[in-house]
This record gives sequence, structure tokens and C-alpha cells, in this order.
Amino acid sequence: MTRYRLNEIKTEIDVPMSDLPSFIARRTGISESDIVWWEIRRKSTDSRKKPHIQYVYTVDFATERKIRKASKVRGLDVVDQEKEQVKPPQHGTEKLRGRPVVVGLGPAGLFAGLELARRGYRPIVIERGPAMDGRIRAVEKFRKERVLDPEANMLFGEGGAGTFSDGKLGTGIKDGLIRQVLSEFRDAGAGEDIMYLAKPHIGTDVLREVIVNMRRRITEAGGEVVFGAKLESLQISDGELQRIVVRTGKFGGWLETNALILAVGHSARDTFSMIADAGLSMEQKPFSIGVRMEHPQSLIDASQYGEENAARFAGNSAAAELEPGMLAPADYKISFKTSSGRGVYSFCMCPGGEVVVCSTAEGELCVNGMSCRMRDSGTANSGILCDVRTQDFDSDDVLAGVRFQEKYERLAFANGGGDFTPPRCSMKDFLDSTSLSRPVTDSLPDFASEAIREAVPHFADRIKGYDDPDAVITAVETRSSSPVRILRDSSGQSSVRGIYPAGEGAGYAGGITSAACDGIRAAWHIIERFAPPSG
Repeated sequence: MTRYRLNEIKTEIDVPMSDLPSFIARRTGISESDIVWWEIRRKSTDSRKKPHIQYVYTVDFATERKIRKASKVRGLDVVDQEKEQVKPPQHGTEKLRGRPVVVGLGPAGLFAGLELARRGYRPIVIERGPAMDGRIRAVEKFRKERVLDPEANMLFGEGGAGTFSDGKLGTGIKDGLIRQVLSEFRDAGAGEDIMYLAKPHIGTDVLREVIVNMRRRITEAGGEVVFGAKLESLQISDGELQRIVVRTGKFGGWLETNALILAVGHSARDTFSMIADAGLSMEQKPFSIGVRMEHPQSLIDASQYGEENAARFAGNSAAAELEPGMLAPADYKISFKTSSGRGVYSFCMCPGGEVVVCSTAEGELCVNGMSCRMRDSGTANSGILCDVRTQDFDSDDVLAGVRFQEKYERLAFANGGGDFTPPRCSMKDFLDSTSLSRPVTDSLPDFASEAIREAVPHFADRIKGYDDPDAVITAVETRSSSPVRILRDSSGQSSVRGIYPAGEGAGYAGGITSAACDGIRAAWHIIERFAPPSG
């Protein structure tokens, strides 16, 4: 039996996926009955010739029938399953001192902990925020009463920053672990469609349940997860980690370990400071700053799909659940290089979502986008960000990027009224630089507001109506990525032996999927060095 992959299968959007074997048969010259197994590897939407919209599939299938002149069948390849599989490392022989510790239960820490637990290493995963139920209560209280808990909010707690977002799983990296990551999410309840959608997403409502299911798998496999536990300090001797101080509530104590995965999030500013004081090699890292722009979802749908398809729009982005002929809420990805050389681009676009305040400290305000599985709010929003370079920090301090973020978050807090209400203005006021736009523009560096203002007309050339005078602009978005990188070598270790920086906060990932892959690889570095703990 041979396994093949057939690319570029185009169908009308009213054709059910169950008809795909007939397309395979026509392209390859075999009968449908010769196909003993098939699965969709990728599904995307082609709207370049709107209003004529098509779906484009890549499908794997197996057959015992020889395909005549297979090399001449357009888009057909033989699948080498061994090459597609990434083999985990064998156990090392060095002795662990205590148990491995993972700091942070975002995607990197979640997958690192799960990998270590399944391989018999009984990891201890510590998370400074609460478990999901407590985190949800804290977030709801903040949204209703504007009472902020600095340890339980949109960015801190079980699942990390991605929990209260769109749950996007798309990534620009090429890593053989991506499919393993998607499979774990699927098996935990994320839905089958994430395995093949070109732009998979889970939705914040479903993701919350998925993360809890995965955390339980860590404990079922022998790991331990401790919430409300904050990494306070590191004890280092002769360039190697000896033990750590962990504080839980009013109590704290030493935890002996020589294998620590630092999977802190991009907003763990106090932890960055502690790490720098401990002597780990770090460097400044560029990031971005900008605003959230909101438009009616119908405007984005009409621009991306054509107004003729208005009756086909559905308030549901899970293509597997769409009835034939329906279209998911449209998204977009746009970028522009300004006359000053600054890059402006869309980030974390949320169809059918909402803009949320995701502050982590009193007196500071930042925003993000969030949407549920159904993406049915009727409003589209996206970060529109301008690149920030390390030269903009005006300091050689490794934490200068953190100070830069804090400066503009404090301005946004004040410009919004000092009660966690974000500064807002209309597109018209922003483009015309009226006094009503001052709360927004004064919450940004001059170079950023100027660059975004220059970019919008060019975005409107791509997306009809993007410069809608009534579109809403909200400041300020600062947390698109980490402002630091914790340096590591080819063994995955920092300048201090036994410490393994991983994920987005450490500066090695950008999004849920890439952070999860990096977490698995950090676990593998520990596995290939150490033998599993005994007893």
C-alpha cells in the first residue's frame, strides 16, 4: 500500500468534504473504491477571483492500486512517513538533583510539562497565577469592576496570555512538531478541524476547557502542577543551577533542582529583572507598538469575499461545522513600509471578536484582541502595529524595552481617565489629527502614530472601506512579543548550566503553536541529558 499526497484540489464552496475522494479519483485515474483511506491535510479559501470563491485542499490518501504515470499527475507526491516523523531523544544518563521544574503554564510550559511527564520525569510545573476557574473569576471581576489582580488577569494564570485571545494556532515556523502540537490540542477537545484549516483557531471559550484537560494529563502522567507559585530567586554555584526559591502565598521555600525550564510569558517583567540580577545572559529584543482597529465584520466580509456573497456569511469560523455554501467570517493580513522605513502590519486579527484591556499592573493600560469559537460578535478587530527598534530605547540596559512599554502603558492609563478605560477615537479623527484623537496619539511614540496614519490609506487600497470614518481605534497595544531574549546555546541552556529558556517570554517564539514546539524541544534537551528520577 502506498500513501500519497495530492495538492491543489479546488472545489466550489457548496461541495461537501465527503466528495473529495471523487476529485482524487478523477485526478489520478483510479476508482474511488481503490482509496482505502484518506484525510484532509490542509483546507484554505481562495477568494482572489471574487465573487467566485473556492476551497483549496491538500489530501493524503492510501491505495494498493498502482497509479499510472504518477509522476505526471499534477500535485501528486509519495508521502515518506519516516521523514515526516520527528523522533524524540533517548534518555540521558546524568543524574537529576530533585525533579525537573517548569516555570509557567502557558503553551511552552504546558507542552514541556506534558512531554516530561509522559517520559517518566515527574516534573513540577509552577504557575504564578491561579487555575482556570479562579483566573476566569478574576478576569470577570476586572471587566465589571475594574479591580485588577496583578497575579490573576488576562495575561497571568493557567494557559498564559493566549487563553484570553483568539486561540490562533497558525504559525510561520517550519517544525516537524507542529502536527504533534495540533494533535494534542485536538485530543483535548479543540476540534478536528484544527488539523487541516490553513488558519486554525480554537476560540477563547473552548481553549479554556482544552488547557484544563491538558493540565490534567500532566498530573495523570506523574507530574505536579502548583498554582499561585512564583519563582523568587535562583541559587547558582560555579555557573550551574543548584536550587530555586518558590513563593506560594505567604510562604516560600527552597526547591532543589538542576533542570529548570524558564517558560515565562512575555509580560513577566519582575521575573526578567530577577533573571538579569542573577547573571543570566540576556539581550534587548525589538518588538512592536500600536493600536487596535475595529470595523464591522460585514465590511471585512464584503471586501474579502465580495458583496455578492453576503448571504453566505456565517457567524462561525470552524469550517468543519459550516454548512456547504457558507463562508466563515473573513480575516485579513496586511503590511506596509512607510516613507521613514518603519514597518506597519496587522497582528492577531480577530474576526467577530472584541478588544479587551489586558493590564498586569496598576496605573498601566494595554489592550489586545479576543474572540470566541463562533466569532459571532459582528465586529472585526486587529492590532495595527509599528516596529520598535532597540535604538528607540535610548539605553543599553537589557530591560530598556520593558521600560519603554511601561512608559506608554502609563500614558494610556492616564489618557483613558485613570480607571482602566482605554483611550479611543474614530478613524476620521485619527487620520485628520483632530483634538479628539489626542488621547490615542499621546499614548504612542510620535513615530508610531505617524507611521500608522501613513499606512491606513494603503490598507484601504487593499481592503475596501478600511478607512471608514466611523472605525474605532483603541490604544495602546504593547505586548505583541517579548522585549528581551534570554540567551541559550545549542544544548538549550542559558549561560547558567541547568536553566533552559523556552517559549515566547524567553524570546524564542511568537504565538501558541511555536511556543508549544519550543517547550517540547526544551523538554527534549533535559531528556537527552538526564536519566528519569528514581523513586
